[in-house]
Amino acid sequence: MRATVKDVARLAGVSPKTVSNVMNGIVPVSGPTRFKVEQAMAELDYVPNLSARGLRNGRSGVIALALPDLATPYSAEIAHSVVEVAHEQGWSVQIEETGSDPTREYELMSRARSNLIDGLILNPVVLDESAVKVGVALPPVVLLGEVSQKLADRVWVDSVAAARDMTLALGRTGRRRIAVLGAAEGRGSAAAVLRTRGYQAALGELGIPWDDSLIIPCEKWSPDTAAHALSAYLDAHPVPEALFCFTDSMAIGALSVLWKRGLRVPDDVAVAGFDDIADAKYAVPSLTTVSFDKRRVASEALRLLTERMQDREGPQRVVAVDYEVVERESTSS
Repeated sequence: MRATVKDVARLAGVSPKTVSNVMNGIVPVSGPTRFKVEQAMAELDYVPNLSARGLRNGRSGVIALALPDLATPYSAEIAHSVVEVAHEQGWSVQIEETGSDPTREYELMSRARSNLIDGLILNPVVLDESAVKVGVALPPVVLLGEVSQKLADRVWVDSVAAARDMTLALGRTGRRRIAVLGAAEGRGSAAAVLRTRGYQAALGELGIPWDDSLIIPCEKWSPDTAAHALSAYLDAHPVPEALFCFTDSMAIGALSVLWKRGLRVPDDVAVAGFDDIADAKYAVPSLTTVSFDKRRVASEALRLLTERMQDREGPQRVVAVDYEVVERESTSS
C-alpha cells in the first residue's frame, strides 16, 4: 500500500502537521527535524499526492523563477541559489526564461493566478514594459533587480551607488578618460539607466566632465555582443584609460578584444565589471568587480514570497542587498 503522511510521521517520531510543514515550506522547520522527516519519506518511498494536497490547502508546492536570459553566468548563479534555498524550505522551482519579453511575464503571472504555481520570482528588465503594473491582478510575486515600482515586493542591489563607487575607484587612480560599456540604447534596461546614472554622479565628484564619446552602447549584455561593440568603438576612438563594463560577462568579452589588439590590462587600460560571477576571479587578469551575496538575494526573495502568500494585502517591501567593490588585477598596476 502507498505510504501516507501518518506513516511518515510515525516513523520520524513527529506529528503529521510537521510532515506537512516540511513538504509545504511555509512554516519553518528545524534542520534536524527536517532531516528525520526526509529520511522517513525516503525509507517509505513516500510520494506526496500534489493534486490532493493542492485541493486541501490551495497550494501546489511549486514556485517559478523567471530570468531574462538563462544563458548568462549571472542567471545560472542566481538560479542555483534560488533552487538551493527553495529546496531547503521544501519548494520545487520551475525555471523560465522571459527573453526580456513582457508577454512571457504576463503568461507566468496567469499561471500563478490559476494556482498552477504558488508564487513567482521575476526579474523584469524594462520598467515601461513590465507586466507588473497598475490594473493588473498580481499573484504572490517578488521582483529581482532594478525595475522600480510601488506594487510588488523587490530585492535588489543599489546599482546607482555601486556604479558610483566603482567609477570613483577607477578615477582615484588618476585615470580621467573612463568609458562605460553597456549603456542603454533603444528600449534601455533599468539596470543600464541606473548604472549610467551612478557613473555620471562619480564623474561629477571627480571633477571629470561628461563625454558622450566615452559611452559605449551594448543592448545585449553578453561577451560576444560586448566584444563586437568594443571592437567597433576602438576602430573609431582612442583607447580609454579605464573601461567600466556593466556586467562581468561583458568585461570578459572586452578583455579578449583588448588582448587581441595588444593592449595591456591594466597598464594601457583598466577594466572593471559588475556581479562577481565565478569566472571573474579566474579571468586573465582577474577581474575587478562589484560583488554581492547571491544566496542572500535568493533567501530574501523566498522570504518575501512566502510571507506574501500569507498576507496578500500588506504594504510593499523593498530589500537592498549589500555590495562591495572587489579590486583585482584588472585595475591594479
